[in-house]
Amino acid sequence: MSATPGSAAATKNQTPRSRVILASLIGTTIEFYDFYVYATAAVAVFPALFFTGNDDTAKLLASMATFAAAFIARPIGSIIFGHYGDRIGRKATLIGALLTMGIATFLIGLLPTYQQIGLWAPAMLTILRFCQGLGLGGEWSGASLLATEYAEEGKRARAAMWPQLGAPFGFIIANGFFLILTIAFGFNSAANPDGVSHSFLIWGWRIPFLASIVMVAIGLWVRFKLEETPVFAEVQEAKKVVKAPVAEVFKKNWLQLIQGTFIMLATYVLFYLMTAWILSYGIGKPSAGMLGIPYQEFLILQLIAVLLFAAFVPVSGWLADKYGRRSSQLVITACIALFGLTFKFLIDPALTGTGADVSVWRVLVFLCIGMTLMGLTFGSMSAILPELFPTNVRYTGSGIAYNVSSILGAAITPYMAVWLNADFGVGAVGLYLTLGAVLTLIALFFSPETKNVDLAKL
Repeated sequence: MSATPGSAAATKNQTPRSRVILASLIGTTIEFYDFYVYATAAVAVFPALFFTGNDDTAKLLASMATFAAAFIARPIGSIIFGHYGDRIGRKATLIGALLTMGIATFLIGLLPTYQQIGLWAPAMLTILRFCQGLGLGGEWSGASLLATEYAEEGKRARAAMWPQLGAPFGFIIANGFFLILTIAFGFNSAANPDGVSHSFLIWGWRIPFLASIVMVAIGLWVRFKLEETPVFAEVQEAKKVVKAPVAEVFKKNWLQLIQGTFIMLATYVLFYLMTAWILSYGIGKPSAGMLGIPYQEFLILQLIAVLLFAAFVPVSGWLADKYGRRSSQLVITACIALFGLTFKFLIDPALTGTGADVSVWRVLVFLCIGMTLMGLTFGSMSAILPELFPTNVRYTGSGIAYNVSSILGAAITPYMAVWLNADFGVGAVGLYLTLGAVLTLIALFFSPETKNVDLAKL
């Protein structure tokens, strides 16, 4: 809840609500753009350029392993940026997180390949991917607090959905950019007849990474114009800022850390199945148990489906404000568990077809259901997790829960999905999602309703 009109903090913090919305939205859009650019390249570009060998599945798994490096870094980033976010404030910390992510993404666009410098190439790629994770580890919780700590009473989940829109917006920009480039360069799959001599694989793939620096500059300009959130300003005035937020949150709020981690689990598993893994499965070779859809065609299907992701994020915020966070998420997560049971029916090559014979409409239905559920579960998470923690450790607590969950639910998900499909078929991938949803249902069942929590109360 925002500061009361008569408080000193409210008087000092007169940042227009439109600027708060823009700052929380544009920052997460940039951060997720950077992340998706890497995810797309990890499937379509990096296996050919940064890894060696003749086994396509092995190279894809190696590329997915570098993708996972960022998730290992994210809890570390949440601790580092959370410490400063709860010590010196949300604004300065958000600027630091954005710079960390943006610079790492730009430098990836300058990297030499395996053919040029050997094993140093994947090593440097992994290091920069780790730095991307550090930045995103501090970005999400800060952007969420920016939205929630300025929100009007009774409308907190609807205000908190703005940074969540950064995920589908970043996806649309990143994948739309890649689609335009692949059309312009005449590149339609990583297994193109020209091999790594294709101009897109030589330099075209670098453009989205290098272009991110322009978006970072815009994001910095917006965030420099912000003032501190009124809720945190009250904590500063009351001199209740803690010296060691990490120690404090583990000492007094360890249960909330566990609850938040598993509340977010199903969302993460669904998210990275529907973004990173499904791209590799959709364009992968039928001989390896995948669908063999042309790269450009599959990107178009993803871009259509992600519009539903964006459309249902505001719906999620409205449902959470009207019916409560816990109640709405219990129903949505149960639907995710059921969706996991449909994988074999909707996208098994034996039923859906492959290559030129694939049932495009069947695949699109699968993507649309998954992305709709993604919007419904993701939209209110930026209200749920911060509401579990008091103000003086909220940046740290919500960030750690969100990013530890990223290790359990996202870091290994694309890797596990590739392995499960290769050994047991796509139905096993769906069961993996159902398992994640069941664990989230258990966490939600034992968690409190936070709809009416006073964010200014310590």
